[in-house]
Amino acid sequence: MAKSESFDITTGCDLQEVDNALNQARRELTNRYDFKGVRADIEFERDTGSITIYTEEQFHLDAIWSVLVSRFVARKVPIENVERAEPEQAAGGTIRQVLKLVQGIDADTGRAINKFIKELKLKRVQSQIQNEAVRVSAPKRDDLQLVISALREKDWGMHLNFGNYR
Repeated sequence: MAKSESFDITTGCDLQEVDNALNQARRELTNRYDFKGVRADIEFERDTGSITIYTEEQFHLDAIWSVLVSRFVARKVPIENVERAEPEQAAGGTIRQVLKLVQGIDADTGRAINKFIKELKLKRVQSQIQNEAVRVSAPKRDDLQLVISALREKDWGMHLNFGNYR
């Protein structure tokens, strides 16, 4: 039997790096002059992968988001994997916004990636969905590298990781 090469396509955020970035953002917000006397809380629920921001006004919410983005970039947390919900009114005249972390490839995106790989029409390249990942296999590594470069050129709405390259 011929040797087959493969790799996995996954997505996700390192939750420890997210936690570190949030701690840095909290520390920065307590030292900023425009946040003196303003209620600004950031809560992180690790098990659900959601971040909740509470503040008093919309421009404070935007300022918190810009601080979070800069901290995420510094910690190499992919911004593409952070989905922002619409801000909503919360108790006490505050505004709340929920940020959801994308931790796996959903079924629809997995099917779209699978279809995209088949449309490349590379001989003997196969792909299959495995839970929240897509495994791509081929006899030649060159074909796998072509698939990786084609996938990187297209915007999938999330950051794709290519691992388990064997």
